[in-house]
Amino acid sequence: MGHARTLYDKICDTHAVRRLDDHHILIYADRHILNEYTSPQAFGALRAVNRTVWRPERSLAVVDHVNPTTVARTDPTDPEAAAQVEYFRANCRDFGIELFDIRDPRQGVEHVAFAEQGLALPGSVIVCGDSHTTTCGAFGALGFGVGTSEVEHVLATQTVVYRRLKNMRVTVEGPRPNGVGAKDVIMAVIGRLGADGAVGHAVEFSGSTISALGVAGRQTICNMIVEAGARGALVAPDDRVFEWLKDKPRAPKGASWFAAIDAWRKLHSDPAARFDSEVSLDASTLAPLVTWGTSPEQSVAIDGRVPNPSAEPDEIRRRAAKRALDYMGLVPGTAMEQIRIDRAFIGSCTNGRLDDLREAARVVGGRKVAAHVKAMVVPGSSQVRRQAEAEGLDRIFMAAGFDWRQSGCSMCLAMNGDMIGPGERCASSTNRNFEGRQGRDGRTHLMSPAMVAAAAIAGHLADVRKIARK
Repeated sequence: MGHARTLYDKICDTHAVRRLDDHHILIYADRHILNEYTSPQAFGALRAVNRTVWRPERSLAVVDHVNPTTVARTDPTDPEAAAQVEYFRANCRDFGIELFDIRDPRQGVEHVAFAEQGLALPGSVIVCGDSHTTTCGAFGALGFGVGTSEVEHVLATQTVVYRRLKNMRVTVEGPRPNGVGAKDVIMAVIGRLGADGAVGHAVEFSGSTISALGVAGRQTICNMIVEAGARGALVAPDDRVFEWLKDKPRAPKGASWFAAIDAWRKLHSDPAARFDSEVSLDASTLAPLVTWGTSPEQSVAIDGRVPNPSAEPDEIRRRAAKRALDYMGLVPGTAMEQIRIDRAFIGSCTNGRLDDLREAARVVGGRKVAAHVKAMVVPGSSQVRRQAEAEGLDRIFMAAGFDWRQSGCSMCLAMNGDMIGPGERCASSTNRNFEGRQGRDGRTHLMSPAMVAAAAIAGHLADVRKIARK
């Protein structure tokens, strides 16, 4: 093809098995991630017609949604969750799929554990029955979530019918001010776009702010753009990514590594490539953000106030804001820093990596969690947990009064017993603050791990910029 193309279009073109119509292709998946929660129906459908998995070595299975995060590693005690895990084990065994089980030292939240193995390679297509597979975009890979019937199709054929997306570029320039992390950048982007502003698009992130971020920060950004409706995210791979991948267990080795690097350096949008939509953001104007409502788009600077829905000109958004405030039990005009919390949660596929825990530990060091707050840290993987313990981060958290847990999805979606009670308010480093997401009638405020740490210490939403880092 002679015309200028975006990175997204290049990956789609190289993975298109067949063009189906003007909008759809049959796309080949290099890798497939499976979890115990979204795979049972797909395996059941395969069994019903006695069909095999075509390329089992291209799939990796991880238990992460329903496993307990208690310090003693155990199977779920809930009968339904236990049955889910057992069926998952049987499926992986019978179909020849590698499984990172609960007690496996490589276990973790799927998007964290998969990347740690060096399986999220630049230019590849990665699918999973989970919308946050876009996390892989941090490596210049096209990752996207698929439904149960599509999981079955990938298992059987290593392909999926795929609707081509429009191209959006989000350019973020400028230095990040003190206290502003990758989470604040992406929350600001979601606030700008709205919860449906990127629907039908793959989003490529570029600009000096993105380039300056480490791999963990890029993963946070690609992970959470889903909350603006995007179904794909990409950052062009660079030396930071190559250095990160170099020593990973499943990354190419020897001569293959150098050949891969040569190919990966070509993975970028052509200078003349046209994007259907362009958005730009000046990072230097940002402050640490906190959500006040029940959608990730409903955020405000920590030194701001709960907004008044009557000031919203759009009727649909006005009604949504009013409903959100009713659910959250908040009064317009309240200073965000006056909002008392009951729980604090650091973890998830958005912010459970080593860099996230380091950032939170710098805030926590030498301080105590407020007496009325129950706080927990759930590392994104067993490997992250070991690395954090080697650095003494576990001791910092525990000395302050945090629970130090095993890895898993945990309180991000409250499927494993880790949940907040009705009416309780949680400062959370997760990606969604929907009604009931962390427990029935629970109230979630999204923010960066450092901001969660600050809130846990203060006992209310707090500005991390006012706390001296240790």
